[in-house]
Amino acid sequence: MVRINRVYTRTGDAGTTALGGGQRVPKDSLRIEAYGTVDELNSVIGVAVASGLDASMRERFHVIQHVLFNLGSDLCILEEDKKRLMVPRIEPRHVEQLEVWMDEWNDTLEPLKSFILPGGDLASAQLHVARTVCRRVERLVIALAREEEVGGHVIPYLNRLSDFLFVASRHQARLSGAGDVLWDSRAF
Repeated sequence: MVRINRVYTRTGDAGTTALGGGQRVPKDSLRIEAYGTVDELNSVIGVAVASGLDASMRERFHVIQHVLFNLGSDLCILEEDKKRLMVPRIEPRHVEQLEVWMDEWNDTLEPLKSFILPGGDLASAQLHVARTVCRRVERLVIALAREEEVGGHVIPYLNRLSDFLFVASRHQARLSGAGDVLWDSRAF
């Protein structure tokens, strides 16, 4: 259990922060940018849930928010430090769970015949925002992985999560009665 007595430490006032293994790095390093954007994604998902997400969908998003904290932990600790530190990591089961949930919801949806515009009801639109933030995290982690080793299941999880968020936005739009907003290439 984490215990935080005070929020400020003053240790980052010079523009550095500590990784989970204790190393000090610049706050604008690619690793910090990656797991900072995971935190942003988690916040955006929280807004989607608070924006009227159908009650039948909330528990899955609660699980995802916890897994995103694990993903942040996975990224804030260097791979060589994971040999000596017990840290939550992204595992194949996390990726597989998203696939199961996605298949379940996708089976309730009409097959796609067009691209979907972000919209529908507020929660559905917010899930589209979460999807785009998730894609940004994925791009950042891929860039990081070119420079440093990252957990082997982090990128597949983010890839699957962005797909899940797309399906979830469509599922939410259906449940709310708003339906998909289809792209019309001849609209203008």
